Amino acid sequence: MNEHTLKILDYETIKETISTYAMTESGRQRVLAIMPLYNVKQIQALLAEVDEASVILGKSSSVPISGLDGIETIVKQFNKGVALRTHHFTKLLSFIEDGLKMKRFMKDKEMLAPRVSSYVYGIEELPEIASEIRRCIRNGRVDDMASKELSKVRKQLAIANDRLKDKLNTIIKSAKYKTYLQDAIVSERGGRFCVSVKKEYKGKIKGSILDSSASGSTLYVEPEEAASIQDQINLLLTQEEVESEKILSYLTGLAESSEKQLLQSLEVMVHYDVLFAKAKYSRVIGGSAPAIHDQKTIFLKNARHPLIGDKAIPLNLEIGKNYQALVITGPNTGGKTVVLKTVGLLVLMAQSGFHIPAEKESSIGIYQQILLDIGDGQSIEQNLSTFSSHITNIISILKKTNEYSLVLLDELGSGTDPGEGMGLASVILEKIHQKGATMLATTHYSEIKDFAEREEGFINGSMDFDIETLQPTYSLKIGKGGESQAFSIALRLGMHPELIEKAHAITYKENKKYGKDQQYDSFEKKELEKQVSVNRYKAKQHKPKQIEVKSYNKGDNVLIKATNEHGIVYNGPDNGGNYMVFVKGVKRTINQKRIQLHISAEELYPEDYDFDIIFESAENRKKAVQMRKKHSDLTIDHE
Repeated sequence: MNEHTLKILDYETIKETISTYAMTESGRQRVLAIMPLYNVKQIQALLAEVDEASVILGKSSSVPISGLDGIETIVKQFNKGVALRTHHFTKLLSFIEDGLKMKRFMKDKEMLAPRVSSYVYGIEELPEIASEIRRCIRNGRVDDMASKELSKVRKQLAIANDRLKDKLNTIIKSAKYKTYLQDAIVSERGGRFCVSVKKEYKGKIKGSILDSSASGSTLYVEPEEAASIQDQINLLLTQEEVESEKILSYLTGLAESSEKQLLQSLEVMVHYDVLFAKAKYSRVIGGSAPAIHDQKTIFLKNARHPLIGDKAIPLNLEIGKNYQALVITGPNTGGKTVVLKTVGLLVLMAQSGFHIPAEKESSIGIYQQILLDIGDGQSIEQNLSTFSSHITNIISILKKTNEYSLVLLDELGSGTDPGEGMGLASVILEKIHQKGATMLATTHYSEIKDFAEREEGFINGSMDFDIETLQPTYSLKIGKGGESQAFSIALRLGMHPELIEKAHAITYKENKKYGKDQQYDSFEKKELEKQVSVNRYKAKQHKPKQIEVKSYNKGDNVLIKATNEHGIVYNGPDNGGNYMVFVKGVKRTINQKRIQLHISAEELYPEDYDFDIIFESAENRKKAVQMRKKHSDLTIDHE
């Protein structure tokens, strides 16, 4: 899956949301690293795990997962010839104890979740390491009782420190030295204890000057009688450090000997963290595991976009079985784009082993790639620059599409001339379908409905619209193309039915009555008439503008712009500029704006050429000859 697809479909947002349910940083990072998979059995196994984890959460919402962060960093320091520090062992002990809690937690979950509970057997108890850490490390330091030698040294240190304090207290309280001292307190400089002596009494107290004040008025002197005790303390401190390092090295060796077991336990615990994060998210969105298969079909029952939640109208959709391409038409802001994004995102989620917000009867096939052209509402209505970017994207999609692709196209062909845009949309849809892809596309071109209606493998869909409230219902209806609802909205807002009927005839080349069920009072009727009444004087001054009709002759070979097909002119034009064109054995009415001359009849045929050879079947021509022989005054119209 390419990065563009994942971004547009909000896949990363879903992963970020799921990661917030992880208890550890390791779990969060593992969730963020998840990507869609393509192996059916692997995906089914992941979804089954989430099923079981959800059942466990239903019975016990609190899962003992903590203490994982930093363990991997600690293990990476193994076998480098450096002993771990006390805080490392505190962390390791916490991790081992959390593993024991998880084993106890899962012990009574074997019936509820046999697969998930079995993972706990991968957690090593490591009783020797745990016991030794408890014995040797306490309150963040090596404990006195970790070894006999350390205990002995620390006792001697305590005695020496007491002797030093007593000696210094005697000096500062002595009347003999009172005059010489700046303050009657014991200070410390460079790890050695001293007293503060006034500068002018330098030498009155025998000892070493360790420091002086910023002003130079005070000297910090280590008394001679305290120096020997201080030296003894420093020696004992060195012995203490050596003994502590021996104990830390011993514990480090124990931990290093169990490196494999520690990493295995860590992997199991992180997997549990990720698994229960997915299960918690599933419970929040009301998710379930869809059936996963290798057929290129999608069936969604009451599906919702997870970022919209309960506000989303449930989506019911099936594609890939009886048809491979769904073309959705309907009003703007009616939810067409949301349908595309919902389908694409739920496929990504399912292939990643995430539950989806849909009923469990839903099923999803595996796609190697999701290719899409989806923009926001503003960009869709931009002109050439945006149209160019869309076409560039479409060209890329055409190059990559195959039978393992899910293709999502939003407002296909928009941003350019409607006639040309519709033609492009038709050929793009046709070619992607020929390549075997599963495809969902949205469009506002009414002609595309006709295309989807007649093309095998296509089906129309529409977004429902409530005429009474003039609001979209955001509900997808499959099997019938939608309309923009412009005429219905205009009627509802008070436009004269006569104007709407004319507009309908121009658009759809058919007559339709509007407003026949509407009841108007006298005031409303007057207001309606104002819309269609014409100033008679003005009408005389301005003659109706004549429609400029291009002239084509019978037999002219013309190009139909929308479909890039060729046809032969049969007759025309009528008052609306429409010609009857013979296309692939069928006579079709096409407006002169939609065709252009390819080769004139004069270039193609001799002057007295019988066009019935082209337009009529051999049987009809034979009947016509027989009829003329018997009734020379009659003609036959075969239209």
